[in-house]
Amino acid sequence: MENEENQLIETVDEEGNVITFELYDIVEVDEQEYALLLPSEDKEESDEAELVIMRLTKDGEDYIFETIDDEAEFEKVAAYVESMEDEEYEEE
Repeated sequence: MENEENQLIETVDEEGNVITFELYDIVEVDEQEYALLLPSEDKEESDEAELVIMRLTKDGEDYIFETIDDEAEFEKVAAYVESMEDEEYEEE
């Protein structure tokens, strides 16, 4: 991403709790964009923060972050992200 400043995204879980994420990257799989998010609270606690994948849809100028309920869709995106990580590891 060109913008070096951390972009923070706030979402609300099923219980109404606000969770803040840092936008790590946006990837495209089968012409659908997905956001890769890191929980901002876990950043200080662990170097191995859990990456969260959410579907991105656009509503006018606004982006909407949606959970991926379809297991096959999630697995496909997760496999793509893992292959990206493997390529980055091999380059180092």
